Amino acid sequence: MPDPTDVLVLHEGAPPASPALEELAARVPLRFTDEAHLAEELPGAEVLYLHHFLSRALPRAWPAADALRWVHVAAAGVDPVLFDDLVSSEVAVTNSRGVFDDAIAEYVLGQIIAEAKDFRSCWADQDRRTWRHRESARVAGSTALVVGTGAIGRAIARLLRAVGMQVSGAGRRVITDDPDFGTVTDDLNGALGHADWVVAVAPLTPTTRGMFDAAAFGAMRSDARLINVGRGELVRTEDLVHALTRGDIAGAVLDVTDPEPLPAEHPLWTMAGVTVTAHQSGDVQGWREELDRLFAENLTRWRDGRDLHNVVDTQLGYVPTSRSQR
Repeated sequence: MPDPTDVLVLHEGAPPASPALEELAARVPLRFTDEAHLAEELPGAEVLYLHHFLSRALPRAWPAADALRWVHVAAAGVDPVLFDDLVSSEVAVTNSRGVFDDAIAEYVLGQIIAEAKDFRSCWADQDRRTWRHRESARVAGSTALVVGTGAIGRAIARLLRAVGMQVSGAGRRVITDDPDFGTVTDDLNGALGHADWVVAVAPLTPTTRGMFDAAAFGAMRSDARLINVGRGELVRTEDLVHALTRGDIAGAVLDVTDPEPLPAEHPLWTMAGVTVTAHQSGDVQGWREELDRLFAENLTRWRDGRDLHNVVDTQLGYVPTSRSQR
């Protein structure tokens, strides 16, 4: 395989600067572009690094991709590049699987502890300088359903099990003896009623979009909470607001939302029992450098003619646009 002569990096804001990219640029020519100029910069590019991993500019610029052979996404989710033309092409897609696993698992555990111990009320009392005793719930022994059984879901399951929680999974196929989840079901709504905590970490595909809808919230217990660290579009936001208003569920922790960013006037900001964070569950210190280093290592493999790490099966769970809109 010939060495790539043209590597294009799609960024947001200022061009990214990191030791990993600087070291890479000393060996391989890199070009940088933003969304507005992607179509004019894409011709000739053999490799596209989506440093701006939430960008959905590639489908619009696709007709200009005359030499593209590989797209690397600086995220675990690759939904921004799952469009008909790319999926039907021979362009390889890789992601950044493994970078975020443990950090997101820590975030989920931290939010569960914060909710169970009602830290929200404790912090409010401290702000008011009010001494008020309260009891809290145990985390050990409570039940968690992790929806999405990929690498991040498995890291979450292992950490929750380590603190004594009872964990099961929901995915595409039934498993009865999984080492991390114990059991995995393909019947989401049938499993929701057994969980204190429902953790959404499934990839966004046409089959998972809106999976948490009115029926799902109706299947959950009234004292259960949803934690979404996957994609905002996994949840039908209007149905979530209605479920919280009616008391169908006790609360929600949302690191991702639909729409995103969440508009300032949106009711979720101020609803009781809701925590909103700015899509940051996996973003621990040094995460950008780790993403860039992963891409640099994969590019070295590409130039050496070796197999790429983290190749994504773009057909898995994919439904062509003409079918998904029916």
